[in-house]
Amino acid sequence: MACLNVCSNKGAVDGKIKQGQETCTLDGTVDWHGRPAIRERSGTWVAGILILVNQGLATLAFFGVGVNLVLYLTRVLGQDNADAANNVSKWTGTVYLFSLLGAFLSESYWGRYKTCAIFQAIFVIGLISLSLSSYIFLLKPKGCGSDQSHCGSHSSFEIALFYFSTYLIALGNGGYQPNIATFGADQFDEEDPKEGHSKIAFFSYFYLALNLGSLFSNTILGYFENEGMWAIGFWASAGSAALALVLFLCGTPRYRHFEPKGNPLSRFCQVLVAATRKWKVEMIPSGEDLFELDEKEISNNGDRKMIHTQGFNFFDRAAVITSKEFNQIDKDARDPWHLCTVTQVEEVKCILRLLPIWLCTIMYSVVFTQMASLFVEQGAAMKTTISTFHIPPASMTSFDILSVAAFIFIYRRVLDPLFAITTKNAKGLTELQRMGIGLVIAILAMTAAGVVEFFRLKYATTECAQCEGSSSLSIFWQIPQYVLIGASEVFMYVAQLEFFNNQAPDGLKSFGSALYTTSMSLGNYVSSLLVTIVMRISTRGEMAGWIPSNLNKGHLDRFYFLLAALTMADLIVYIACAKSYKYIKFEGKSGIKEGNELELEV
Repeated sequence: MACLNVCSNKGAVDGKIKQGQETCTLDGTVDWHGRPAIRERSGTWVAGILILVNQGLATLAFFGVGVNLVLYLTRVLGQDNADAANNVSKWTGTVYLFSLLGAFLSESYWGRYKTCAIFQAIFVIGLISLSLSSYIFLLKPKGCGSDQSHCGSHSSFEIALFYFSTYLIALGNGGYQPNIATFGADQFDEEDPKEGHSKIAFFSYFYLALNLGSLFSNTILGYFENEGMWAIGFWASAGSAALALVLFLCGTPRYRHFEPKGNPLSRFCQVLVAATRKWKVEMIPSGEDLFELDEKEISNNGDRKMIHTQGFNFFDRAAVITSKEFNQIDKDARDPWHLCTVTQVEEVKCILRLLPIWLCTIMYSVVFTQMASLFVEQGAAMKTTISTFHIPPASMTSFDILSVAAFIFIYRRVLDPLFAITTKNAKGLTELQRMGIGLVIAILAMTAAGVVEFFRLKYATTECAQCEGSSSLSIFWQIPQYVLIGASEVFMYVAQLEFFNNQAPDGLKSFGSALYTTSMSLGNYVSSLLVTIVMRISTRGEMAGWIPSNLNKGHLDRFYFLLAALTMADLIVYIACAKSYKYIKFEGKSGIKEGNELELEV
């Protein structure tokens, strides 16, 4: 029995839509059978917690491979430090680049649930393939792969099988990531005040689950892999990913779904083509003559009406009604390649306004990616023993995870209420302000890393065959840089998740999350490019360059200081872009409709 909306769009009986005595959601979500979702029997934290646990297990599996991949490439495949760091950056970048594919399939055809299930299955297959290829082919002679025993050479087939497996993992995890975050947010009805608050909290807990999931892989699995027991680590990752998939499927009857809105690329192209065809048409500056569907038709489609905004006025021409199109509207024969709605035009404007902010987040991802590559190599060249116990360099990322957990609690329980009082804004700091703070802390993190490297070199042995542990400076001096990176993540990445999800149009929510992941992707590629450029410039004659195989002959500290300077320049550009940003406006959303309530104050 369908939910009965007995009132206008301004409100239903007691502000609710009811099915018999049960309340349905107001945001247009449906259940597994395509019927309007019933609030009491779908979504909320029951589904949300399942998704959080799924994310934690999938992250454990992913970082079980990714966190020590740079050491696997050097010890098992015999690559030098610079090549290994570049290959890890390219692989990680490809993971996040595949998020665009996942977002496209989700929004256009499959929906978020089906997309998550399919890509998680691919993820599991990739992990099993990597486990088998490592155990059977790559870890030869037996027992190799530790810091004391590197493996021998491998055939082209074995190398190709390794890269096939790792990039299958990249495809599975990349296509899954942007959709699971948005799918989790879908479980909360933002039209309901209580669930709307829970939706905001979900993003913080989602990022916390991501970090807690990697804690096990960075410590226990990291220890086994560092000791050369790579097969155990990879099989544990495969098992974790399989369990995550099973738990995700168990929640199927409980999930809420938004139906796919169709190909967003065609909608974007329709606006561009229609506006270009009318580039000579005269327009009223106020925008009163622009075409929009009536509220009933928009409501039936499960969409929300976007308010017309100034800026990018060329695209407004796509919604100008000519005399010929006026007759087509009367006959219900509108051609979207000639006439678009205001909401469709505003979707295009929204994406264009997001792009400058998105571009400014890439430099932060360059800083963040150092944790999985150069931080690990730096730690391996420091004193990694306490008595007879060896500390795996990759396990130092545990301090990043603990920092994230601590700062999420501190921000939500202490800083956010404090900022709400001092700024006289119930929302506290805006997402844009938090992202700016994240960039500032990232600058401090790179400065700290550079100072640590300066002193590591001071106490290092230059001439060494195996230079791991060649400095007397303890690896625990890396703690400040990891803690600062963790603090910056809470402000930057959690705010990014909220910002891109909230500011993306209804039919592009997964693309909003994909902007967050592709920022990471391009950050990894830019990092790889920077390493290549720096090595070409700094390697001359007998000079080993800034990041040689023997870090004791290089100047990794200068590379860290370079990243700090580039991030400072990026911060200046970011502030200019954030001050000019116009927030998305939906009809009937008072908290968003008043754009001046959310403007960035500097």
